This record gives sequence, structure tokens and C-alpha cells, in this order.
Amino acid sequence: MQTESTMTLHQQLAGVLIGTAVGDALGLPAEGLSRRRIQRKWKGIWKHRFLFGYGMCSDDTEHTFFVAQALLSCGDDPAAFQRSLAWKLRFWLLGLPAGVGFATLRSIIKLWMGFPPSRSGVFSAGNGPAMRSAIIGAYFADQPEKRRLFVSISTKMTHTDPKAETAALAVAEAAAWAVNQNEPVEAWLGRLQEFGRDEEWLSICQRVVEFYGERKSVQEFADALGLGKGVSGYAYHSVPVALYAFIRHTYDFRSAVVAALDCGGDTDTVGAIVGALCGARLGVANIPNQWCERVWEWPRSFTLLAEAAERLAEQKHSQSPLGPIRYFWPAVVLRNIIFTVTVLIHGSARLLP
Repeated sequence: MQTESTMTLHQQLAGVLIGTAVGDALGLPAEGLSRRRIQRKWKGIWKHRFLFGYGMCSDDTEHTFFVAQALLSCGDDPAAFQRSLAWKLRFWLLGLPAGVGFATLRSIIKLWMGFPPSRSGVFSAGNGPAMRSAIIGAYFADQPEKRRLFVSISTKMTHTDPKAETAALAVAEAAAWAVNQNEPVEAWLGRLQEFGRDEEWLSICQRVVEFYGERKSVQEFADALGLGKGVSGYAYHSVPVALYAFIRHTYDFRSAVVAALDCGGDTDTVGAIVGALCGARLGVANIPNQWCERVWEWPRSFTLLAEAAERLAEQKHSQSPLGPIRYFWPAVVLRNIIFTVTVLIHGSARLLP
């Protein structure tokens, strides 16, 4: 295992992007299934099962990549970041993606109707902004004001409920903590409540600290939130479970992801967030090879994600925008057709006894 002291920012950013994709792809076939049904169907063994033993990625990875591309387009200019991300979301919808969240869909339609990105969001506390915020936290790990601002911009473009921003900020702050590696986890947990001030969030923070201190399992934590049948897409459900899985298994990518996926429910998003955070902490070299090698993605391949991470790290040091990674984007439509057909096959199979 590569030690923390030898990791570069490039390796950590690659860990975020590729960790997101791995957790997303592993969890995708089980999305919406209860904990009990997952255990009965696959007997607790997590491997890629989406398409002939390979995995594919959902919107969790796509949106994270769009944020990375927007950062490459704008550097640290928030207005340019807002414009760039808005256009990437607009064109993403034209590619016929499967499984678009309702709040995100409504927001992108508003963008196409001419609403500015600052007014395109809809009132929702879904976990869409949280699934794409880890890369912001990792990139701005040394700039707390910037990461708060960019998380806010990314969140409000699609979701205006303050809970969505609190959850997205918590993920970004966890990623920054993972990259910086300069504070004990107990100290960071003591600051968790600073990211939101509503009573529900404060109660969740207290429970995270309590359960971590007692070394309780991720499933026990999910049970305490009333999520025994599966983790929902509500930001105050999926993000706390993902955060707890990350801190409970900080130095073991496999154990963290498996513990989160075993909870059932919104497995692709929870897996994506846990994968991103563990990737930031451990670097891309410590993501299990067999999980990486069995993900089939094109044109947004793992090579492309690694190139984006390398350019982000270079840009961070140069402090000037280097421009997004170019790829054959027309192929996305064909890829999405294959993806959608496979999703429908999975959905039909669930109807069988």
C-alpha cells in the first residue's frame, strides 16, 4: 500500500475521480434494492454485475467529471465555473442519459428555457449536489472559502433546499480533510456540525460522533437513522451513511465501499461518495485493481479521468486555467443507448420471482 506521505495531489485527485466511478459502478446494479434482497440475491459478494461481468457508471460519475472539466475551464473564477458547469449539464441532457433525478431534470430544463444558473435550481433536498462535490473539496483543499463558494454554486444550480447544500458541503469538507491529512478524525468530527445549523443536521452529527466513538458498524448507524431497508436519496440519509462508512474504514477502500453498499437503497450514489472520499485519502493506487479493471466506460474512460486529474493537479500549481480534456463526445449517445437498454433489462429481471 502506498503511504500517505508519498502521495501527490495528482494521485489523490485521480483517487477521487476513479474512486467515484468504481463505487458508482459497483453499486449501480443494486440501486433501489433493500438490504435483505441484496444479501439474498448476491450473498454479500460485491463485484461488477451490470453488463456481462463488467460495470458501467451512472450520473454520479458523469457529474463529478463535469465539475472537474468546469474547474479546468475556469480555474478559480466562480462566475466562469457557474457558466461552464451549466452548459455541461445542458448538453448532458441532450445525450439522453438514463435515470436523471427529477430535481436535476427540472433544473436543466429551466436552464434551456433561459433561466440563469443562479435561478435554475428547484426546491429539493436530494443528493445530486453531494455526489459531485468531493472533487471540489479535494481541488480546493487548501482554500476553505473557495470550496464553500464553489459548492454553493454547484448546489444551487439544481437544488435550493439548504439541506442539499449542507450535505454537499459536508462531502467537500470530508474530501478536503482527506487530502490535507493534517487533523485527527475526532477533531474533524467535532467540526461537522459547523456545516449546517438545522436541528436535523445537528442530531445527525451527534449520532455520527457517538457511533464512531463506540466503533459501531455502518449498518448499525444506518439502522439508527431508520434506514434498515435501504438508504434513500434524501441528502440527510445518503450523505451521513457515506460519511460514516468513510470514517469508520478510512484506510481500507474495499471495506468502506462494501459496508456502505451492504446497507442497500441508493447504492450507486452512496458508493460513489464513499469511493471518492476513500480515493482522496488513499490515492488511486490503493483502489482494488479487480474493481478498476472490470469497469467498461467509453468515451469517458478511466484513462480520461486520470488525465483530468493530472491536469487539475498541474493547474493547481500553475494557478491558471489549462482547459478541459478533449474527447470524442458524440459517442456518448451510443454509450447511453447501451446503458439504457441494460438498465431496462435489469429492471425487468427484478420483476421475475
